[in-house]
Amino acid sequence: MTIQPESPAPLLRPNDTAVLFDGTCKLCNGWARFIIHYDHAHRIQLAAVQSPEGQALLKWAGLPQEKFNTIVLISNDRVSVRSEAMFEILARLSAPWRWLTVARVVPTALRDWMYDKIAINRYRLFGKYDSTRLPVADHEGRFLKTRR
Repeated sequence: MTIQPESPAPLLRPNDTAVLFDGTCKLCNGWARFIIHYDHAHRIQLAAVQSPEGQALLKWAGLPQEKFNTIVLISNDRVSVRSEAMFEILARLSAPWRWLTVARVVPTALRDWMYDKIAINRYRLFGKYDSTRLPVADHEGRFLKTRR
């Protein structure tokens, strides 16, 4: 699913891409580490949903700020969630990861149903940290900061 709010996204410049993830979720942190490792062009910035930056972007997008069960990609003032966000992330990575976007042929309803099953059970299946943890970044600009 993609949403386009009426105002520009706070904290982001035109053409910036940000991914919001659950900083207490071990699976979500693994996905953030994957992005850091394979986004060689450094196109994607990250923010935990629990951070002030994550909370500001969730509020702007009209998404829940407490109970959070999805990954979010924001780019050019458009918001993608669930399986569409995953495909948008993969599309920004180099081959062979970009090639996985061919799975978009699977109907969105089925993709999101599978995504939701994993998201709802992520703590039970993969574990949870006691507090927000951020993966180690490969350079300073990887995580959004309230600076603009």
